[in-house]
Amino acid sequence: MVRLSIYLLLLLLVSCAPRLKLQKNLVRAEVQFQDHIGLLVYEPKTRKTIIDYNSEKYFTPASNTKIFTLLSSLHLIGDSIPALRYVEREDSLIFWGTGDPSFLYSKVDQNDKVYDFLKNQSLPLYFSTSNFYQEHFGPGWAWDDYNYSYSPERSSFPVYGNNLMITDSANQNIKISPSLFKDSVQVFQVKEKGRRVHRGINDNSIKFYKGDEEKSFAREMPFHVTPQIITSLLEDTLKRDVTWIEKTIPIGAQTLYSVPSDSLYKVMMQESDNFIAEQLLQMCAGILSDSLSSDIAIAYAKEHFLFDLPDKPQWVDGSGLSRYNLFTPRSIVKMWEKILMVVPKERLFQILAIGGEAGTIIDHYKAPMPYIYGKTGTLSNNHCLSGYLITKKGNLLIFSFMNNNYTMSTDEVRRNMESVLFEIHERY
Repeated sequence: MVRLSIYLLLLLLVSCAPRLKLQKNLVRAEVQFQDHIGLLVYEPKTRKTIIDYNSEKYFTPASNTKIFTLLSSLHLIGDSIPALRYVEREDSLIFWGTGDPSFLYSKVDQNDKVYDFLKNQSLPLYFSTSNFYQEHFGPGWAWDDYNYSYSPERSSFPVYGNNLMITDSANQNIKISPSLFKDSVQVFQVKEKGRRVHRGINDNSIKFYKGDEEKSFAREMPFHVTPQIITSLLEDTLKRDVTWIEKTIPIGAQTLYSVPSDSLYKVMMQESDNFIAEQLLQMCAGILSDSLSSDIAIAYAKEHFLFDLPDKPQWVDGSGLSRYNLFTPRSIVKMWEKILMVVPKERLFQILAIGGEAGTIIDHYKAPMPYIYGKTGTLSNNHCLSGYLITKKGNLLIFSFMNNNYTMSTDEVRRNMESVLFEIHERY
């Protein structure tokens, strides 16, 4: 009997050894990085917790917020994206945007459904923005991000991803696309290396500072969205008149659909596209009501999809650009478990970032066979990764690994994360 007790004790200590080693690694990393770390690793099949380190603490999730947007979209948006609402009158066709970000957006697989529908209409076209009920920027976004391509303005009918492209070749030819903005550019010659581009904060005036560097230059940046700009861009691409009016959507308005939903989810989750995330949340609101407002979608999701999370989420935008967002690792793990109940694993894994193969972790978490499928989240001094981990034995684990408030290089933090997650992959 004594021998059996000793054997069981030794067996318990051996089984706990990997966990204790990982726990010590996390404690050591917090001391080294002077940051805050949270990690929960959970096996859904057995409902066992593999490791729990500060999983009840709130962290800034950055783009892990897109997990919440994905779940809401999976519940509310069907297989195809609603592109616009419209009514036909005897003398006109009036249409409203749904927030669909795919129209002429180069990062998304295109089809011509919306373009052909508007281009080939025999009736005069009238466009309304009366269903857009929010600011162009989200709460808690950094104000000076407006000049960068990862922070386009939100709108009801995006065109070209609400971004423009400015290029300068060695032979002094400056080009801007869409060409609508070509007269908005002022060029200044400066005696310094490199080139700089700066757009006015509330308009589309663009200052381009040419430096002495001779190699080619290309920069994508957001344009300032107004109903007049959208109308002009539509006229320019459709080669026909479009008139802006303000008219509410009537009962019985029809819906035109565009691209497959997964084509947007894949870009949002693999490439961490902030613009698509924000527009998807608007689209969810437009399905629930006649108003494009992220607050409507968030409130509905909290009540109907997130009511049983371990910790109440502080959720304010679709992309995670806001530092007001606060989630716990254990709530994020629960989100992934919920998503797995809605989407088959074979479909889901195709739209996520894949370690060593696709998306934001293509250069990290490499192995002969992919073992990490998930979503990164990065803001200054914050880096997170969560999703699914396939162990060497073939077991499926769900994890959320969150790092906040460090001051060193994100590469150092990521290397520690890779070490921890690979250890779990090898041992479990």
